[in-house]
Amino acid sequence: MTASAVITGIGALAPNGIGIEEYWSAVLHRRSGIRRITRFDPAGYPVRLGGAIDDLDETKHLPSRLLRQTDRTTQLALIAAEWAVADAAIDLETVPALRRGVVTANTAGGFEFGQRELENLWSKGAQHVSAYQSFAWFYAVNTGQIAIHQGMRGSSGVLVSDHAGGLDALAQARRTIRRGAQCVISGGVDGSLCPWGWANQLARGEMSEAEDPDRSYLPFQPNASGYIAGEGGAILFVEDDEAARARGARRYGEIAGFAHTFDPAPGLGRPPALRRAVELALADAQIGAGEVDVVFADASGLREQDRVEADAITDVFGAHGVPVTAPKTMTGRLGAGGAALDVATALLAMRDGTIPPTSASGDLAPGIDLDLVTSARPANVRTALVLARGYGGFNSAMVVKAL
Repeated sequence: MTASAVITGIGALAPNGIGIEEYWSAVLHRRSGIRRITRFDPAGYPVRLGGAIDDLDETKHLPSRLLRQTDRTTQLALIAAEWAVADAAIDLETVPALRRGVVTANTAGGFEFGQRELENLWSKGAQHVSAYQSFAWFYAVNTGQIAIHQGMRGSSGVLVSDHAGGLDALAQARRTIRRGAQCVISGGVDGSLCPWGWANQLARGEMSEAEDPDRSYLPFQPNASGYIAGEGGAILFVEDDEAARARGARRYGEIAGFAHTFDPAPGLGRPPALRRAVELALADAQIGAGEVDVVFADASGLREQDRVEADAITDVFGAHGVPVTAPKTMTGRLGAGGAALDVATALLAMRDGTIPPTSASGDLAPGIDLDLVTSARPANVRTALVLARGYGGFNSAMVVKAL
């Protein structure tokens, strides 16, 4: 019998809320964390808005040695992992050392780490050539720090697939559980609110240059002009269901289905592969489209990409066939952390019987036939579909079910 992977702990950090309850309250009340960046002076850049976590005092959550040895993104991940373990209410020493692991995702966080290293390189001379090497190793170090800090000595890994990474990491955690692990710390925390990270994202031409925070990130709307970048995400405690039930753990939900596809190269005349990812994820979960209660959209904020996603949802569920939401409009897109936070949000929606809103409101773009939720909606949420897409063609879809 295949082991089931359930989520028993959540640690979340977002621009509009620190911790799951503060974040969840902010989302339900449509409180946004998008504002003018203060981490660096954005005056010389065409994009000056971002989703920053400004109210967190890391010194209250981490020992001084870790603050000295790590960068900001790793610090956020360590704090979220600590909260996830605490929320799971588990004594990790009761789990065999080799049956507890870590699988996380990160995409942009290395830029902030690299920014610091390049500044050191510039100030200390060319002999300090470790900056690029350090940046290359950042992703593995991020996972490694969680493993060391939490004593997770089993299978560990890191995935890099841009915004899709959070779902891919959780899917790998499920595979690890199925191979015999008892628990896995998984998810993603990301962010690069620094000049180097900003320059990298601006080069894609996908960021919104709007000045009004309330009108800056408007997925599926006629005046959509791109996304707002943010920092944060969620780390989840994923556990073998049998072990979780044996210790009487609270189980938020099950990772019931997953699929990953890759878009064809431009010019081949083949359709985008997001719809296929949705269909495969539903098949993996052994459910039909009619059993899905809500879709958490990727919501790129780019008109063509929004249309591709809306078409995929409509093709599978029908016009206005399922409630669709994008709470990330209140946080910005969080790199690999965004999809993991969407999974956490879906679990809270199941817990409290409420579909969280998309903060952007107004008429949808012509031809987009979605039931877009723009205010908190009471609902019996038993099954949620979370979508995520990454730059270059990554598509991931995950089905999460209540227990």
